Amino acid sequence: EDAFDIALESFDRIADGKCRLRLKDFATYFGAAAMKYRRKTAVLVGHRTRKRVFIIGPGFGQQMNPRQGRSVEQAGFQVHWYHGVPNPEFQGFPVKKFLPLLKAEIDGVQPDVLLCGSKGALYATALWQAGLWSGPTVMLNAHPSCVRLPPNMTVVICHGANDEVYQRSRAELEQLMQTGMPNRTLLYYTGNSGPMPCGRLTRVGDMHNMESLLHYGTLPRLVDSALSPAGPEMCLLESWRDRITDQRLVGEQHLGLTPELLKRFWVSNGQKGLDDRKLFEVPRDSPEFEQVIAIFKSQPREPPMYCGQDPGMWYSSLVVRVERVENGNQLDGNAKPNCEALRTSLEEQGLSFEPSVHTRWAFHGTDAIDSVVNNPMQGFQPLASGSRGSSVWGLGTYFARDAKYVSDGGFCPPGRAGTQQMLMCLLMTGMPCLGDPGHKGVLPFRQRPHRYNSSVDSLSNPEIFIIQHPGAAYPAYLITFQRAN
Repeated sequence: EDAFDIALESFDRIADGKCRLRLKDFATYFGAAAMKYRRKTAVLVGHRTRKRVFIIGPGFGQQMNPRQGRSVEQAGFQVHWYHGVPNPEFQGFPVKKFLPLLKAEIDGVQPDVLLCGSKGALYATALWQAGLWSGPTVMLNAHPSCVRLPPNMTVVICHGANDEVYQRSRAELEQLMQTGMPNRTLLYYTGNSGPMPCGRLTRVGDMHNMESLLHYGTLPRLVDSALSPAGPEMCLLESWRDRITDQRLVGEQHLGLTPELLKRFWVSNGQKGLDDRKLFEVPRDSPEFEQVIAIFKSQPREPPMYCGQDPGMWYSSLVVRVERVENGNQLDGNAKPNCEALRTSLEEQGLSFEPSVHTRWAFHGTDAIDSVVNNPMQGFQPLASGSRGSSVWGLGTYFARDAKYVSDGGFCPPGRAGTQQMLMCLLMTGMPCLGDPGHKGVLPFRQRPHRYNSSVDSLSNPEIFIIQHPGAAYPAYLITFQRAN
């Protein structure tokens, strides 16, 4: 049975939602491009068995919430639980009295990372202040004693908007993270979305038990991020690629992940995109067409948050045609300068620009396709956009990671003979932050004077991307399709 389960999982990964494998599916999965993107994840997972995680037992909930600690153990880390200090339950608890015990245990274990939660985080902040621990730390629930981060340390703090024990605002926590070392801190925050017109919230932030850490391997990934030489924020963003299939990664690489690469396929006069017409049909027998369809029909590795119709039926959708958008003024005058400005901003923050981490492909449905495609400069108008008249995650233009969500959500205008249309776009998302209904087009600072570049609906597994600048998205393809009955 174990062998069968392994074989079935392998089949699902290679088949990418299809019921039958072909030779080219194997070639795609084991090809150089797919292996390149899997390598970073494989290295991280391989290193887990050699990394020691020291968990401060009091407050972490080994009995009350055992799944969190178990998820770290099952991820392959060497986990050392320490319960040799009491739970600091009351105000004025003499935490310094017990630091020598903690220090002695830490010296014996020689951990790579410290993990704590709830009231036990009081011990972590005391260790920092006494200079007894200077290694990477992952803190679940931002303890009130944590008012300033130590210098030259990697710190990951996890907190939910609905924490009923430590009620700390997002703005307060963002200010806290600013006290830490640039590129060595990460605030994993889960917030409430704004209401949809029906009054329903699309996502709800965590309470004190941080339920979201149990999904998508999030807690082990946050431990990875605390240990990553690239920094915790970059490591978490890189892990977003693992949420989509290898076939999609290969397709995105083939089409290009920066604006200047899109012109390789253009057929307008001189490949300049200055012709009167902006739409050019992509030949159905071309590799370009094949990769667009692969991305369009691709499903994520894990079940999406926003469930719709049967994924198998989505794969059976009929693509009537794919048209390439060749708008030179938009690309050269808006998208490319935005991408260059993004690259410069990241470098000024001590980061390297990385396509597929700071850029990505996504989908958009609108009844203003002609305007988006033909506008000579700005196809999208983010600050005039929202989500069906509401501001679920703040002002901006909304894009979906998965094409299926755009169709399921009714964002595609109906066409002739039951067809629908949507845009497949190249986004320059840069360093995203969690969206917020209160965002009015200006995002929080990441490193002054640099702000975050875009926003998302989730920091663990984003399915929605929101851009606030018109040059941050280029409508590269128009797909006309018909859903299967």
